[in-house]
Amino acid sequence: MISAQAWSDAQQLWDFQQMRHEPRPCSVAIGLGSHDLGVADVTVDLYRRGMFPLVVFTGATSRTTRDRMPRGEAEHYRERALELGVPDSAILVEPNARNTGENINFSRALLADRDVTVSSVLLVSKPYEERRAYATARKLWPEVEFVSASAPMTLTEYVDSIKDPRLVLDMLVGAQQRLLIYPEQGFMIRQDVPDSVAVAYERLRAAGFTSRLVPVP
Repeated sequence: MISAQAWSDAQQLWDFQQMRHEPRPCSVAIGLGSHDLGVADVTVDLYRRGMFPLVVFTGATSRTTRDRMPRGEAEHYRERALELGVPDSAILVEPNARNTGENINFSRALLADRDVTVSSVLLVSKPYEERRAYATARKLWPEVEFVSASAPMTLTEYVDSIKDPRLVLDMLVGAQQRLLIYPEQGFMIRQDVPDSVAVAYERLRAAGFTSRLVPVP
């Protein structure tokens, strides 16, 4: 059972991760690979709305995706987008990235190799990783403007869609940890964290939602 306090703390982290950017037309989109095929669905919706002419789906596999996405996250995203009517000519696949930094760097290299001029990027991620993705992209590609996007879902709706509440809370804690430690390691820009969010994060850690934490040197 997950306590009422843990759900309240998870809501704090969920709300903080939302950048609340208004989608607008950009040079390209980058769909960040993960266990959540919903990222591809959101990207398709934004494409239909005319927000970009070209998308890079980026991602290899991980321990959470190798069974459900054996051909790689980016390739499964591409297949989903094709099923939903996006033309193949509007999709690039970057199949090697294994973390958010590689998602950005490898996508940037692929676009440069294809001579695509990029001044702005619509960055599509899972809802609870908007801020982490944005902070990483701003650090690694500072000359480009990034607009964050994800599925417009509540925490409850997202948990219902994933059907694994503990996994979602573990990943929320993992995303928050990276916001705290990665700026010092040069992986992302630093952002202010409200005290209420910091307290909620520490309580969730103490409650054992730790499977997605990274080791700290």
